[in-house]
Amino acid sequence: MEFNRDLLTLYAITDRGCLGGRDLCEAVESAIKGGATMIQLRDKELSERELIREAKMLKEVCQKYNVPLIINDNFRAALVAKVDGAHVGLHDTPVSVIRQMAGKDFIIGATAKTVTQAKAAEKAGANYLGVGAVFPSPTKENALRITPQLFREISQSVSIPSAAIGGINKDNIMALAGCGAAGFAVVSAVFGQEDIQAAAEQIRMLADTFRS
Repeated sequence: MEFNRDLLTLYAITDRGCLGGRDLCEAVESAIKGGATMIQLRDKELSERELIREAKMLKEVCQKYNVPLIINDNFRAALVAKVDGAHVGLHDTPVSVIRQMAGKDFIIGATAKTVTQAKAAEKAGANYLGVGAVFPSPTKENALRITPQLFREISQSVSIPSAAIGGINKDNIMALAGCGAAGFAVVSAVFGQEDIQAAAEQIRMLADTFRS
């Protein structure tokens, strides 16, 4: 799938711990029906074989709605499962290596917490940046806090789009006005809610207002 910045509008990241035993495929479908524009499969507890199997199941759901599926960290699993891309952190396989192995059509997201890291990721071939944590995050309690001013500096330092991540929910998303985010990555604000579709709809509505 060809990447464009609109795919970051509501970037929903899975977390099995948020689901309380609910089916992952059903949860992802609900998020997409609510307006999620891209899905990231994140499950650090699975073996690579299990991750690939799970990715293949989610791929069917995402393809049904023409929504890209990204795997967190494990680009090899993403290639084997033939999903749309991978997101890598600062200590994962370098973007340049992934780009060389995966080709030009593979979507690569990269974490950036500084202007230097953002520029390096763009030069290496990343399609987008994940910048955060913009708020305290329940999934990454020790994450470095990125202020709106720093986010703006990072996002304006590159030509590729940046998604804000970290503790974003319906109550605080508007505090990011003017920071230059192309979209918003959310975890518990969607997958931790009783009505996943309704939660996604509400955040998508706010995101669209934010970006208009």
